[in-house]
Amino acid sequence: MTTKNITLSPLLQSFFTDRLMNQRQASPHTIASYRDTFRLLFQFAHSQLNKLPSHLTLEDLDAPFIGTFLDHVETDRNNDIRSRNLRLTAIRSFFQYLAFQEPAYSAHIQRVLAIPTKRQQRALIDFLTRPEIDALLTAPNKTTWAGRRDQALLMLAIQTGLRLSELIGLRRHDIALGFGAHVRCHGKGRKERCTPLTKQMVAVLKAWLHERGGSTDDVVFPNARGAQLSPDGVQYLLAKHVATAQQTCPSLRNKRISPHVLRHTAAMELLLAGVDRSVIALWLGHESVETTQIYLEANLALKEKALARTKPLHVKAGRYRPTDSLLRFLNAL
Repeated sequence: MTTKNITLSPLLQSFFTDRLMNQRQASPHTIASYRDTFRLLFQFAHSQLNKLPSHLTLEDLDAPFIGTFLDHVETDRNNDIRSRNLRLTAIRSFFQYLAFQEPAYSAHIQRVLAIPTKRQQRALIDFLTRPEIDALLTAPNKTTWAGRRDQALLMLAIQTGLRLSELIGLRRHDIALGFGAHVRCHGKGRKERCTPLTKQMVAVLKAWLHERGGSTDDVVFPNARGAQLSPDGVQYLLAKHVATAQQTCPSLRNKRISPHVLRHTAAMELLLAGVDRSVIALWLGHESVETTQIYLEANLALKEKALARTKPLHVKAGRYRPTDSLLRFLNAL
């Protein structure tokens, strides 16, 4: 039994409109990520197959071709393994949808779905120590409007661990400064969470919001034109204040400080205070407690405390002496 060639265009459009937007109610971030994946895939297909996206068929996107595209993402575009796996996630989601829409192509689809994600070596995360936090928070010039804004923004990022998108998207009505002071945000997967605020943070935010003025729907941290700060704008102001802080805290010169490092710092502060992993996961909006494991692995101080609780082993130091001529030969290489 032969199958007819299936044009991808209507299937992909229904995948975005019906599956992602209507059924899954995917976030704008997810939709944008999937959109960018298929843009890259179709650009690659045009260069390799000399076909416009609207002329591509399901047969064109077989497992070998998808594998070649993923290699292109890594080698030609110099993307890391994480980016490669994110592209594969989007493609898999589409092919899972195709499995229901085009069952006649089950074998073709299953071969694509069988493409494995790549494992990557997980590096230890960067975070700020308490002296580095103090140096960073004193770096902004508090005699200026921008300096007072930046100090409030950096302090809130370190205390709450909000993601960059959550931080710049905050509105005045998202912050409650009375009894049970907290900040409310919408994180990944449209999940809403509330994070409590310290007394010091409340005082700083009260002063800033009084100076900021505006309506309850206005962003908490605007740029000079009153609009929402961009991710690049936050990265710029952070880099500026890190450069200032390095003058009094040289250890900052050995670290790459991004907005996400401030989120890591919030988690490490909680961990050092003895807060349980499950609570930290809720605080940060992690779906799984296992995600919080990276902070345990990165915290040398906690490991040293654990080591201090163990009893020393009373063993005399010795030297290994091979008893076999072949082992002596191998050891001499």
